[in-house]
Amino acid sequence: MSNIDLTPLYRTMVGFDRMASMIDQASRLDGSQGYPPYNIERVDENAFAIEIAVAGFTEDDLDIETKEGMLTVAGKKGEPENDGDKTYLHRGIAQRSFIRRYQLADHILVTGASLQHGVLRIDLVRELPEEKKPRKIEIGTVGSTGPKLIGKKNADAA
Repeated sequence: MSNIDLTPLYRTMVGFDRMASMIDQASRLDGSQGYPPYNIERVDENAFAIEIAVAGFTEDDLDIETKEGMLTVAGKKGEPENDGDKTYLHRGIAQRSFIRRYQLADHILVTGASLQHGVLRIDLVRELPEEKKPRKIEIGTVGSTGPKLIGKKNADAA
């Protein structure tokens, strides 16, 4: 992937200086991984789910961890079990170990995970802190709610 010049975006966006490194990291993470397949679902405005096809894996084989805005899902399979007298003509169900990483946006929290019918579902929710939620700013009149002078100048004005 070639370098992307994000300079025009920085003229109108404030606080997005991490964007270039996140785009680069995302391209490196996703470009090398095709296994296992996954879906990302928007459940509602502030809830999401990641579904990963993990046929043949048990709960003990899977590890889910979040650290510094990165969700890591790892599946570890030991040596293939002895299939006894089975003779496969085709063995297409992959059961190899894997690591999948997802960069989470700010204020996205993992709320739970479940494994059903060979699909691992990880539930996520966006929880904005109270200070990050929109708030209405009242417009006051000059003098009654304006800034007050502090220190020596205030004493001289009196």
